[in-house]
Amino acid sequence: MLDRLGLTKKGLDAALMVKEDYRMHRPICLPGEETPRILAPENLLSKGMDLKGLEDPLALAMMASRDPEFPMALAAVARLSPMGNQTKLVSEVINMVGETTRHEVVRKCVGLVKESAFNPRAIDVVRVHTSRFILRTRTQYTTALRQNLEGLLEGSIAPRVFVNDFFELTEAGNIRSQIREKMVVGLLLSKTIRPSIKFLILENFHRFSRPIRRAVVSKIMQAKPGHHVDMVK
Repeated sequence: MLDRLGLTKKGLDAALMVKEDYRMHRPICLPGEETPRILAPENLLSKGMDLKGLEDPLALAMMASRDPEFPMALAAVARLSPMGNQTKLVSEVINMVGETTRHEVVRKCVGLVKESAFNPRAIDVVRVHTSRFILRTRTQYTTALRQNLEGLLEGSIAPRVFVNDFFELTEAGNIRSQIREKMVVGLLLSKTIRPSIKFLILENFHRFSRPIRRAVVSKIMQAKPGHHVDMVK
């Protein structure tokens, strides 16, 4: 029955899993990976990537309407839009995304593809602009992080403000997990970052996804002994 409506049981289960991840403030990971990897906007935009149950309209709609990071929500809409002509129910699901999403840019994209009656050319335009938008946004947030670090070292930004902004910028900017991991390791092992700042980062360590936490701990444990390294350990 679900298949005839354009939905699947696997997709329904995936949507419920995504909903629970959001409720628990956990990152969504790529399905079927032996080593957990966080789902990135680029994964959603990659036509050749098999997302398994996350490919279902319900799972994509959940991301498009509930994800707190607008690059992810936008990428989910771009992947969901070509399915709009499959069945009337899927079309209505996309319509609901436009009504319930927390992001204005997602609402506008849904309006565009609906007005075009899910025309492939309009959907391609959304996909191209989404890709450019994600790249530009990530660059802007990375620049802000660099400027904040300079402000911290110069003493113009308070340590707690820097740490709070660090988490907010890396999350909102959807910074790649590998880059985020490298940033954290660099801050914790740096000889120019005061111990109090490192302790503030460690106090918020739970905010990182499990794969990032594991990778950071592994890198720290492998680092050469030293005053700063021993303190972090």
